[in-house]
Amino acid sequence: MEVVLKKMGSSIALVIPPSILRALRISAGQRLTLDITSDGKIVLAPTRKFVLADMIAQCDMNALPPADLGSWDGLVPSGNEVL
Repeated sequence: MEVVLKKMGSSIALVIPPSILRALRISAGQRLTLDITSDGKIVLAPTRKFVLADMIAQCDMNALPPADLGSWDGLVPSGNEVL
């Protein structure tokens, strides 16, 4: 499907046809992410809402801690940190 960029004030707008909006389940006012692939294609996707439980589920709970994490264990509080 070919679309045309339109000048709107000092900006350029891309008009997305209703059929594409329905297929992507997006609407006016929704936040999207816009990326460009290495071969010049534009990728437009709804902004993801992160849920802590989903993010934790992706973690490898058996992975070793980062090497620099040990240096934090020996530090003494220097301000109003909660212990």
